[in-house]
Amino acid sequence: MSVDAQALVNKLWGYCNVLRDDGVSVLDYVEQLTYLLFLKMAHEQKNRRFNQVDILNGLDAWQILLDAEGQDLEDRYSEILSVLGRSGGMLGRIFQKAQNRIQDPAKLKRLIRELIGKENWSGTGVDIKGDAYEELLAKSSEDVKSGAGQYFTPRELIRAVVDCVQPTPSDTIMDPACGTGGFLLNAFEYIQQHYEMGLTPELRERLSMGAIRGNELVDGTARLAAMNLVLHGIGQPNGESLIEVGDALAKPPARHASLVLANPPFGKKSSIMIIGEGDEFERKDLTYHRRDFWVTTTNKQLNFVQHIYTLLQTGGRAAVVVPDNVLFEGGVGETIRRRLLQQCDVHTLLRLPPGIFYAGGVKANVLFFEKLPPRADGEAHTRKLWVYDFRTNQHFTLKQNRLSREDLDDFVTAYAPGKDRGERTETDAFKAYAIEYLLSRDMVNLDLFANLKDESVEDADDLIEPHVLAQEIAIELESALSELINLTEALRPGVSPTEEVL
Repeated sequence: MSVDAQALVNKLWGYCNVLRDDGVSVLDYVEQLTYLLFLKMAHEQKNRRFNQVDILNGLDAWQILLDAEGQDLEDRYSEILSVLGRSGGMLGRIFQKAQNRIQDPAKLKRLIRELIGKENWSGTGVDIKGDAYEELLAKSSEDVKSGAGQYFTPRELIRAVVDCVQPTPSDTIMDPACGTGGFLLNAFEYIQQHYEMGLTPELRERLSMGAIRGNELVDGTARLAAMNLVLHGIGQPNGESLIEVGDALAKPPARHASLVLANPPFGKKSSIMIIGEGDEFERKDLTYHRRDFWVTTTNKQLNFVQHIYTLLQTGGRAAVVVPDNVLFEGGVGETIRRRLLQQCDVHTLLRLPPGIFYAGGVKANVLFFEKLPPRADGEAHTRKLWVYDFRTNQHFTLKQNRLSREDLDDFVTAYAPGKDRGERTETDAFKAYAIEYLLSRDMVNLDLFANLKDESVEDADDLIEPHVLAQEIAIELESALSELINLTEALRPGVSPTEEVL
């Protein structure tokens, strides 16, 4: 990040501690910055000397805020948010359900005049303001109490994954669980850096006006993603929204992608709240009945794997973060793994260590695969699954020993981006498993590792933090319980644990 971008971050972030005393959470603060940054840039573009752009259709919201004081400022701000929230396109996505969380008019006024008002945001380069906003999102994710981290994938991991899949200007790129938009932004930046000389005006417009899209379940997070894209030059504030809000699993995709990058939400069950008479309620498992899914299940991680398969066009490729249970869970899990190996080239698995995600205790992996047309001989498209063991002997924390992009250099080199996978070489950390072996394993278990020796931890500073260890144990117990439930269902007379959709 540039010096100018870091200066902006320090300036804006310093005020967060002041607002915390008034009960404004870190995530709420970043949301308020999102609204005000947008209004300031709209004001700048409407009033610049040449090429004026009226994003807000005649409403100079920023000037209204500058002229208001006290309770009138609060009232005007809330009214502006309400009006813009009823707009369409990207504008409506940013302001949908927006509310003022800063209840002290004096502090709101200072944020408007001193911190945001003194910067010319439209005159700032895309990289500077985009990088500054991205860093603010990263900082908000470090606040464990706010829960913001669940929407944030470590950017170091994202950059390594994007370096492996090598997005191109002709790709249509989607993330069905985009969070704050990290995968989408890094794919866009990769294309800009590697195809700068070959990007025609038509390709640039294609990339910024619809070839890169995301879906997010949570309104507030979708707002951050939309603003993140705008600040990086993707989409137009008064144009179509490139971030959809809603449950991506609820219906078959209306569009398809040549590249899907995703880190779907962790957690095994999908649930809905059922409200009954007398305001009584109960939580029931949500089952998605999708005719384009291989099986029906309440496991949302397995559903996301199926959904991503349906998102891909033939010849499309995907890189998806999945928890360990997706690799070994029985029942519907086995069915999905068999179908995936059969109908895709599932070629690479990156085993990740705990301690790199803000949701502590998570054991995750990145699964790389390509969707291919059916083979005439009926054989599986997958011939070898290459497993890179980045978990054994690796100990990261979010504070003392953070994951860096350099930590993943060896994996990216072993992946051999852009080369034929036949040129890959096995090492202690990188091992290939033939399809015959994979299919012969009990339940087609893909919980595989390379041949690294698990060395003992000698330095006490490298020990896994107790709360992370406790969370790991809880996740393992949940997986074991799920397996026991599957077994119980399978043993019941006349009952099938899965419902295949053919």
